[in-house]
Amino acid sequence: MNRRQFLIGTPFVLSACTAREVWAPDTLVSQYIYREEGPKYLTLYTMKNVGSDNGAHSALLINASQRVIFDPAGSWEQEQMPERNDVLFGVSPRLESYHVSFHARVTYYVVGQRIPVAPDVAEQALNLSLAAGPAPQGSCSRFTSRLLRQLPGFESIGQTWFPNNLSDNFETLLGVETREYRETDADDKDIAARAIEAELSMRQ
Repeated sequence: MNRRQFLIGTPFVLSACTAREVWAPDTLVSQYIYREEGPKYLTLYTMKNVGSDNGAHSALLINASQRVIFDPAGSWEQEQMPERNDVLFGVSPRLESYHVSFHARVTYYVVGQRIPVAPDVAEQALNLSLAAGPAPQGSCSRFTSRLLRQLPGFESIGQTWFPNNLSDNFETLLGVETREYRETDADDKDIAARAIEAELSMRQ
């Protein structure tokens, strides 16, 4: 996959916006838990249409006592990232990049906005994500913005149904770093999913 990354400079996988209950067993979740040493942070992901720049989906990477992606109404499925009601576990940087790559294609690109947070704020975000889902179809930004606005320092985030509104609000926060992720894959996420699955199988 051809990936180009651009640092836009000012505070970084996403999925199509359905409510379904998913509950991976404890044994699977504990097997794939991923922890990252160092500073804690959140990354808001927004998938946008290449032609119109309209936002299509929101998701939130949470680096707390473990690394997860809160992906309300998302379509990503991967055994190495078990899911519990819109929370994806086992999010190593490598799997995070695959998650982004799954969504970036010739017709859509991904914007990632990363902001450092205190450990207790990251942990609060993790706990809120675990209690939030599952989200019904089309409510990805509503669920993500509702989670964020409950965190200390994020009270200015307005609850919204629209990914671009959420991204614009998030951009005003102090310390945000923004990146774009673009690829030239065909406009078919199933093709990307199969290619990613093949790569992951070879690396196991």
